[in-house]
Amino acid sequence: MEEKIALIKEWLGTGSINIFGLPMSGKDTQGIKLAEALGAKFLSSGLIIRAMEEQTKQDYSKKGALIPTNIFYEWVLPYFERPDLFEFPLVLSSIGRWHGEEDQVMSIASGAGHEIKAVVLLNISEADVENRFNAAQVLNDRGDRADDKDLTIFKTRLQEFREKTLPVLQHYKTLGLLIDVNGDQIRENVFNEIVEKLYAKALQSRA
Repeated sequence: MEEKIALIKEWLGTGSINIFGLPMSGKDTQGIKLAEALGAKFLSSGLIIRAMEEQTKQDYSKKGALIPTNIFYEWVLPYFERPDLFEFPLVLSSIGRWHGEEDQVMSIASGAGHEIKAVVLLNISEADVENRFNAAQVLNDRGDRADDKDLTIFKTRLQEFREKTLPVLQHYKTLGLLIDVNGDQIRENVFNEIVEKLYAKALQSRA
C-alpha cells in the first residue's frame, strides 16, 4: 500500500482529485482519509458553502437545492488560488456539482497549479443511501443539519444529483478522468479500491 500511495503522490504532484457521490455516499469520509494518505489538503464544497451561508446569513442550500452557479464561483473557486495551498495537492469533495460548472472548475484549478487529474465516483444506489439516511435518524450521528434530517430535503438532494450532477460526471468520463468505485462496501474496502484505481491511473500515465 505504501508503494502505491507513493506513486500516486508522484503522479498527482500539486494536482487535484475530485470525489463525487450521492448524499451519504461517504465523500467527505473518504476524501479526508485520502488527503491524509497523500499529504494533501481537503476541500469540501458543502463545508465551504455552509460556512459562507452562516457568515452571510443566506440559505441557498437549506432546502436541498444546489446554490446558484454565480454564488458557487464567488464562494468556492477562490480556494484554488489560496497561497497556503500552492505547494499541496488537493482532494476535493464535489467541487462543481452543476452541469456547466465543471469546465470553469478545471480551468481555475489548472491555472492555480491544481490540475484535476482524476474524478472519483462513489457509486451507490439511491435505495442504499435512503437506508443510510434512515439509519442516521436512529443513530442521530449526523449532527443538526436539516438536509440530513428532513426526508423531503434529502429527496430534493437526490433529484438535484440526478438532474444536475450526473451530466457533470458524464463529461468527466468523456475526458477520461472518471474512476468508478463501489461505494456500497465497508469504509476500508472503499478506500482500498480508490487507492488501487488511482494507482492504476498513475501507472497508465507512465506508459
